[in-house]
Amino acid sequence: MKPSKNRLGIGSDMLPSEEREERQIALEYVAEAWNSAEDDGISALALAHASLFAALTSLVEHHGEGPTADLVASLTDRVRSGEYNLTRSLQ
Repeated sequence: MKPSKNRLGIGSDMLPSEEREERQIALEYVAEAWNSAEDDGISALALAHASLFAALTSLVEHHGEGPTADLVASLTDRVRSGEYNLTRSLQ
């Protein structure tokens, strides 16, 4: 994973600064755990699947199945537009 701090584009500029900061810190924790697991020989693909499962089950628990399904449906365009591509160049 190893994202740089200036590329951790999670959340939205529309969120309050405290929530953006908390999400930034949370992602740094996840990146640290991810990197540690990779160092221990766990594949990035296995980590990605486990992370998605953990994230989705948490979202369903806190927000319900409908809102979580709506969020997942909205990800298609965001992924295709490069929002989750850490190597894309921003011009």
